Amino acid sequence: MPKKKNQTPLRVNILFFSVFFLFSLLILRLGIVQIVHGEDFKREIERKEDVTVNNPVPRGKMFDRNLKVIVDNKPINAITYTNEGASQTDMLMVAENLAKLIHQKTDKIQERDKKDFWMIRNPEAAKKLITKKEMELFKDKKLKDKDLYKIQLDRITDKHLADLTEEDLEVLAIFRIMNSGYKFTPQVIKNEDVTRKEFAAVNENLDMLPGVNATTDWDRKYLYNDTFKPVLGRVTTTIEGLPADRIDYYMSRGYTRNDRVGKSYLELEYEDVLQGKKEKVINVTDKAGELLEKELVSGGQRGKDLILSLDIDLQIAVEKVIEKELWAAKSSPGTSLLDRAYVVLMDPHTGEILTMAGKKIVKDQETGENYLEDDALGNILNTFNVGSVVKGATVLTGYKAGAINSTTSFDDGALEIAGTPIKKSYNYLGVLNDIDALKKSSNVYMFHTAIRIGKGVYQYKKPLNLEPEVWDTIRNSFASFGLGIRTGIDLPNEQTGAKGVNYPIGKVLDLVIGQYDTYSNMQLAQYISTIANGGLRMQPRIVKEIREPASNSSDLGPVFMAYPPAVLNEVGMEKEWFNRVHTGFKKVMQEPGGTAYRFFGDAPYSPAGKTGTAEAFYDGPLRKKNEPLVQTMNLSLVGYAPSTNPEIAMAVMVPWAYQGSVDNRANLKIGRAVMDTYFNMKNTDSASATKEKEELPE
Repeated sequence: MPKKKNQTPLRVNILFFSVFFLFSLLILRLGIVQIVHGEDFKREIERKEDVTVNNPVPRGKMFDRNLKVIVDNKPINAITYTNEGASQTDMLMVAENLAKLIHQKTDKIQERDKKDFWMIRNPEAAKKLITKKEMELFKDKKLKDKDLYKIQLDRITDKHLADLTEEDLEVLAIFRIMNSGYKFTPQVIKNEDVTRKEFAAVNENLDMLPGVNATTDWDRKYLYNDTFKPVLGRVTTTIEGLPADRIDYYMSRGYTRNDRVGKSYLELEYEDVLQGKKEKVINVTDKAGELLEKELVSGGQRGKDLILSLDIDLQIAVEKVIEKELWAAKSSPGTSLLDRAYVVLMDPHTGEILTMAGKKIVKDQETGENYLEDDALGNILNTFNVGSVVKGATVLTGYKAGAINSTTSFDDGALEIAGTPIKKSYNYLGVLNDIDALKKSSNVYMFHTAIRIGKGVYQYKKPLNLEPEVWDTIRNSFASFGLGIRTGIDLPNEQTGAKGVNYPIGKVLDLVIGQYDTYSNMQLAQYISTIANGGLRMQPRIVKEIREPASNSSDLGPVFMAYPPAVLNEVGMEKEWFNRVHTGFKKVMQEPGGTAYRFFGDAPYSPAGKTGTAEAFYDGPLRKKNEPLVQTMNLSLVGYAPSTNPEIAMAVMVPWAYQGSVDNRANLKIGRAVMDTYFNMKNTDSASATKEKEELPE
């Protein structure tokens, strides 16, 4: 029998060959990885990521024209949190520890926040809100994660949320802020009413509060309390962050969601310069997102400073005048609707606003007591029928249209037009030329002027036929002085006023005596400045210049931008016409028979101006819906001084000043006191400057 051959060596050889072949492939692959792709894998392992963070800086300051600080920044204690890659669990632990050290307000927590937090606190109970059938649908991919999440939210009841204690809510209030920001961007947990005890406690326990810091934040400081504060504007809080309606605008410019920005008026209008240059830091992280190092790219610089045209001392003094005269006027008969008054003082040659003051009487809803609040913005936000102060523009429009000239006179007798109530002046004033018509405030002279502008002829008890273009002729001329259009002031939300309808044609007679269209007090200031300076409509300005921040907080930096006087338009009228109006306005205040002579006749600064009284209908806060309109009287005053080469222009508006026949003359009382205040302060300042100069050593 032949011997059976052993197969084992063959199998072993095949096995060894296979192993050899596999190891050869492995060595070849490792060689390729090492030689061909080695550098790529090395770079991937060592890959770093740069995350750039812009840290906010304090805002710029605001100064008045005499370089007195009006708005500054005050340091405040703050507790912040910076997420440097922490998980939700880590952040929750930090929030729990921090809540033991500080008191956190919970008023910003929404119901959705509570539901989310309840699920984090009660994960097992949250799972039970999902049925087995719904879980099967989820496994079969017929429901998604977001569907299960919505089901859970819908099934969390008030009873579930009642399990959250006050301590839990404080933890939640902190946790939601931690969660709201970007990685490496500090979030302010608390910067209001941080006590010394809280600040010290956080500082002492930073080791168990990773990402938390006890630091210094800033808040706006108003050195003159509420004076001019509405015009200065507001800044959002860290909780408010970027306004929702402008979030895309700010985000595209490098802001983060919780940045504090200007919310209104000057703070908003000059946000770009007040915000300052943020500190730029690059956070270097590894592939896992762990922070490796921080690199300062550029240091921060606080915002630029605004130099305002405002004289804060004059502003305060004028506000006191308004307060005094407003309360005094309220003691007169027929003043139940009187609640406010406005004053603007402007340099007629530059447009700089020295004073923009307003006061309004409001009732405390709790005590029922009346008190005064600042309403400076009413000078640009509210418009009224202003009365005869516009007659200077009417006369100048008449000259330009060729309707009247220096020899034109009209009898002041009442006009009786078919289908129209009798149109007359407050008294019969005789035969008047243009100058005396301004001095005595003749309505009839203005009526005849308007009729001639409209190429009509007055006939006793006949209809009035005027060219329809008369409306545009008069309104366009008025607009060249600043009446009925935007003045161009560097503040948002300026109102232009309401225009009456162009029918019936006889209403144009009301237009030329200021009892049809409505105007703001700022428009009156621009109008009287245009007359005072001889025909240049100057742009009103609150901000004179912008300054770079100084390294020393007590100094001023160099000028970044200055705003020179801007002429918006020239009215294009002859100098002689202006001279006649100037003469008429001077007689109003300085000659017996002038409508303001009794109040300004003895003024040493040679004032000129025009008074105004308008029949109007009350539409203020006391008017109830669907209540009939109540007739009332608006009082106004425009003026400038000295009458030759004027240095100050003034507009006064007292809406709804009285009902009935007792004129409290609040416009004239305020106007005289304001002008006196301006020149007294100017003379005092000049005397002080002269004394200081005399006392300097030679």
